[in-house]
Amino acid sequence: MYQDFYHLTGKPFSLLPDPDFLFLSRRHGRAVNHLEYGTVTEAGFIVITGDVGAGKTTVVRHYLQHLNTDLTVGLINNASASVGNLLGWVAAAFDIDRRGKDEVTLYNDFVEFLTLQYGKGKRTVLVIDEAQNLGRDMLEELRVLSSINYGKDQLLQLILVGQPELLDTLKQNDMQQFRQRIAVHCHLDPLTPRETAAYIGHRLAVVEGTLAIFEEDALGAVHYYTRGVPRLINLLCDQALTYGFSEDQDVITAQIVMEVVTDRAASGLRPFFNGESPWTKTNPSAEMKSIRKEIAAAFDAAQS
Repeated sequence: MYQDFYHLTGKPFSLLPDPDFLFLSRRHGRAVNHLEYGTVTEAGFIVITGDVGAGKTTVVRHYLQHLNTDLTVGLINNASASVGNLLGWVAAAFDIDRRGKDEVTLYNDFVEFLTLQYGKGKRTVLVIDEAQNLGRDMLEELRVLSSINYGKDQLLQLILVGQPELLDTLKQNDMQQFRQRIAVHCHLDPLTPRETAAYIGHRLAVVEGTLAIFEEDALGAVHYYTRGVPRLINLLCDQALTYGFSEDQDVITAQIVMEVVTDRAASGLRPFFNGESPWTKTNPSAEMKSIRKEIAAAFDAAQS
C-alpha cells in the first residue's frame, strides 16, 4: 500500500516475527549469543524471557535459522497444561507417533528416539515458546526429561522462551531443583531511545529505505508512546506510514505519530503508553530532553 510511495521493496514493520528483520540490540545480541553458547556447551536448560512484544520469538527463529546440521530440533508453540499432556506435545514436536499410546509408552518411545539421534551423532534440542503457560507440573516433567542420558552424555537440551510469569514460577521455593539446572538465562529489556531509532532505521534498510523517512521528533514520539517495545514500535510505525501515505506526506512527523495514537485511543483499542502529547510542551521534561538527545545521536549516526 505505502511501499511504492516511500520507495520500499517490502513491508518493514510487519507484526509477524521475521528473523530477516532481527535487530541486535545489546540485549537481543546477548540472547542470540547465549543460545549459541548454550548449544555449543550442551547446557541443560536455556531460559529466554521478556515482556509481551519484546522480540523473543524473533530471536528464537533467528537461532533456528542458523542451526548446525548436527542438531535435531523440536519446537512447541503455546503448550498448555489445559490442552493435552507434556509427552503428547513433545512427541508431536519430533513427529513421534503418539496415537493410542499411554504416557509410559510415549516416554519409552521418546527415550528410544533420543538414543537413536545420539547414535547418529546428533544432539536433540527441544524449544518451547510461550513457556509461561506450562505450569509447575509440566516444568517438573521437563526437568525429569532433561535427566535422560547415555553414560556421561545428556541426550536432551531444552530452551524455554516465555514472559516474566515464567520467572515468577521458577522463583517459587519448590522449583529449586529446576533452577539449579538452568545454565543460561537472558531477559530481553525494552529498547532505549537510541536503540529505538536504530531499530526503525534497521528495518527500513532491510527494504531499501532510510531513517530519513521519519523526522527526529517522530522517532522520539514513537519511543515515547511505545516505551521501546519492538512489537508496539512496528504497530505504530506501520500505521504512521499508512497515515503519511494517505496524506501524501513524504516524511513522517511527530504530529502524524500522535494522530495514530489519538485515533487508537478514541477507538478504545489503546495498545500504546501515555495519552498526552510530549512535543508541544513549552518546557520539556527531563525525560523528553533525554529522549531527544539520544534520538538525535542515533539519527546522526544513521546519516553518517
